[in-house]
Amino acid sequence: MKKNDAYNDIREVNLAYLMLAQSMVRGDREAAVFRLGISEEVAELLARLTPGQVLKMASTDMLLCSFRFNDVLLLDLLADHERDRGAAHIHAAILAAGHPVSSLS
Repeated sequence: MKKNDAYNDIREVNLAYLMLAQSMVRGDREAAVFRLGISEEVAELLARLTPGQVLKMASTDMLLCSFRFNDVLLLDLLADHERDRGAAHIHAAILAAGHPVSSLS
């Protein structure tokens, strides 16, 4: 993969992420804060962004979203296809709910 291709892919991911995050925050702020692992302050900022600001933020070559968890157990629960998928996702959600937002970033 060429360097420019990777940067373009990052910009596309950034735009999709920002648009999804903004839509989620505007639709159901409390659920968005939990599902995105963001603070209330970040949610407020996302809700206020204009389309031009979203495009400007997305144009950076730095990935704006990241893995929520550095916890191997949570990643394993979400990725393991051997287990009952529903139960694993419920278990992961329970474990995630116990993490304060500040530790999710």
